[in-house]
This record gives sequence, C-alpha cells and structure tokens, in this order.
Amino acid sequence: MQYVSTRGRAPALDFEGVTLAGLASDGGLYLPVEWPRFSHAEIRSLRGQPYWQVAASVMRPFIGDSLTEAELNAICQQVYGGAFHHAAVTPLVQLDEQHWLLELFHGPTLAFKDVALQLLGRLFETFLERRDERLTIVGATSGDTGSAAIHAVAGRKRSEIFMLHPKGRVSDVQRRQMTTVRAPNVHNLAIEGSFDDAQAHVKRMFNDGDVTATLNLGAVNSINWARLMAQVVYYFTSALQLGAPDRKVAYSVPTGNFGDVFAGYVAAQMGLPIERLIVATNVNDILHRALSRGDYSAGGVTPTITPSMDIQVSSNFERLLFDCGGRDGAAMAAQMRGFETSRAMHLTNAQAEGAAALFASQSVDQIETARAVQQAYQGAQQIIDPHTAVGLGAAHALVAAGAIDPVVPIVTLATAHPAKFPDAVERAIGVRPSLPSRVGDLFGREERMVELAGDYATTRDYVLSHAAGSKR
Repeated sequence: MQYVSTRGRAPALDFEGVTLAGLASDGGLYLPVEWPRFSHAEIRSLRGQPYWQVAASVMRPFIGDSLTEAELNAICQQVYGGAFHHAAVTPLVQLDEQHWLLELFHGPTLAFKDVALQLLGRLFETFLERRDERLTIVGATSGDTGSAAIHAVAGRKRSEIFMLHPKGRVSDVQRRQMTTVRAPNVHNLAIEGSFDDAQAHVKRMFNDGDVTATLNLGAVNSINWARLMAQVVYYFTSALQLGAPDRKVAYSVPTGNFGDVFAGYVAAQMGLPIERLIVATNVNDILHRALSRGDYSAGGVTPTITPSMDIQVSSNFERLLFDCGGRDGAAMAAQMRGFETSRAMHLTNAQAEGAAALFASQSVDQIETARAVQQAYQGAQQIIDPHTAVGLGAAHALVAAGAIDPVVPIVTLATAHPAKFPDAVERAIGVRPSLPSRVGDLFGREERMVELAGDYATTRDYVLSHAAGSKR
C-alpha cells in the first residue's frame, strides 16, 4: 500500500514511511492511494472475533509489506489484549431503543486517544528499531491526545516527546495525566494561546528546515495516518454487534479536529454500511458551518465546558476535502494556501456534495450539553462526560428534526471518562464522578512542565535546545 499527500508534491511513501513521517513534506496529509474494500461476506466473517483479531484484519490492507502477518498479529494482541481495562476494549452500552454509547475510555488515560496511541507507540518502536534511528515526537493537544501519547511512549528508548498544550485551557485531570509522568523522554510545554496556536507551531516545525535538518520529527496528532487507521477498527466492531453488514448503523461523533469522525468515513469507504456520520460540535462550530453551508471560516475560539473541542482549524478536514474533491493535489494545495492566508474558505460543489452523501452536522451549546448529561443519567443511569453529551445531544436533535430514521440505531462515541470533567458533570446532575482506582494518586503526584510564550520561535528554540535525538 502506497500513500500520497493531499497537496500532491510530497513523495509517495509506504506505511512505515508515513507512520514515521506524520505530516507530508509539502504540508499535506497522507492518504492511501486507494481505499481497500471488504465484501459483506468478509465483514460477516469478523463476527465473534476478539477485538485484536478484528483490528489486525481491518488494518492489514493499509499496512502492506511494512509488517508481516505474524508481526501485526503480535502487536495487536499485545496492545488490545492487555492495555485496556475491559475485555471488549470498546464496549457498547444501550441507552434506549435507538441510542447506544460506544465506550472508548477504558485505556490507561481514560480517553479514546488510547485506542490508537497505544498501537502507535508500538509501531514507532518496531520501525525505529528496524532502522536503528531515534524519533523526536512533537505534538499539540487540546486535552486527551497529550496524555495518551505520553503514556504510549514514556520510557521508550528510541522516542522522545514534546507535547504542547494551551496553558489554562485543559482540565486538571487532563493536565496532570501529562505533567505527572516522570520519564526522562517526556517534555510538557504549556504555551500561551489556544490549541489552534499550539497546532500551528507543530505544523510549522515540520516545514522548518532548521528543525528537520537537526531532528527526525514524528507526529502523534491525528495528522498521523496510523492513528486514524487504528480508529477505524471500533466502527467495525460496534457495527458488527448491531447487525452489520446486514443492518445499517449511524454514528454521532463529538469532534474538533475531525480525525475520529474521518475514521468513520474510512470505514464506510471500506464497505461498512454506515447510514450517517453526525459531526457534533460545540459552539466552536466551524465544521457544522462548513458541512451545512459550505463556509469553512475560522473565528476566535470560545472556551467551553468541552475544551477538547474548542478548535477553529480542523486539520483532518483537509483529508475529506481532498477525497471528495477529486483527489487533485495541486487544487487542494492552492485551496489550503488561500485558507492559511485569509482564514476563510468556501467548499467547492464537489466537496460539498461528496460530504453531504454521508455526513450530517449539528452544533450543541452548553445548555443543551448539560441537558444531554441529564438525559443519559435520568433515562439510563449512565454518567457521561460533556464531550460525549455533545454527541448525544446532536443525535437527539437530528432524530427530532427527521434527519435520521428512528429505526436506525445511533451509536454516540463516548470519548472520555466522565471523571476527567467532574465539575461540569456535577453541575449537570449533582453527582461528582470518581476517578477509577487504576489511575492511582493522580492529584498527589508532583507536576513537571515548562511555561512558554505563545510565539513560534520560543517553542522551536526550546525543542531544538532540549531534544536528545539530534541527527548531528
């Protein structure tokens, strides 16, 4: 399997290459040259298999010759057979006759990012050992990616990680899950500004010749194709439990950076019968505006009770625009250059029509978010975090509007454990969720992080001066 950049000028790479590269050298994002397709018979054959076996089967076409079948099976069994605190890895919970929750928070950091990043950490180490190389991972987080990535690579011999988070804009639990990790290969950077500022710094480093000449950079954000690939798996496992491929399923996905819901798009391209993908946003609704009106224009970021979604620039949306717009790299590059200059873009007819075939969208404000937390608790005795509530609120709204057939099951992705956002949950239902015992004495550990000004030069210079993995 070969991969091409959405902007058309970077060299094609195999799976090992795109995993280690992260961002393409032309600033684009990698996608496979074609989507593998599973027949309904092949999808049915996955029924009843443990999660790790489904994972190996779904991911194998994307990996090609980069891993042998035995290597892939061993990695999947190590990750999904032992790193998660539920035997099903991502269990389904029924709320009522139509609505389900897909619990993605049974990994070590209580968030959906673990499902992919536990795998990515193993892939990095496997490929770096093979090449006898080191990797300097630079990432940005609005909350959950940082802790999941840090836990995936902490203590590994061939990787170091610099994780940027917007100072004061992540929850206490999210911050402490990053800053209390004491491994020497972990660096936490709290920068002034928003997540979008942090993400812009990371993207710029990948295109900064002074940085790339010195460090072998890698990415753990969802710009890394391997992370998206791993997220495709739980669409298959959940749909199979609800009758796929003989029954269609809809999904509601709370999203900011578009990676988790794009994984659902990939599953659909592979042949999984998905009725609809609901893009659920908070009041930072650039994706809702883009999908409903074609207006992809970035404004200011409004802080909310769902901080992981307080984003105005959704990196993975470029992948969808490229695929729906005819896979024209030159046109995509020009379109993105215009957006990066003006912070505004209008979708082409092909892009808008291609997206509309599968996606619906809904913006959910903070009052509606709290109401969804209350509905889950009062109706099914389920305590959900506010991000999951955005997804559930969007699903209820679209059913009420007649946009989704009431006989189609809707799975809302439960992206984080409610104890990661205890204040918002307690305000909504009067119950304060407790951290699972496996997290231990999180609030008793010493924190370690460096606070930096919000300009790019300060961030770049800190990484260059503290990285151990220099090429020189």
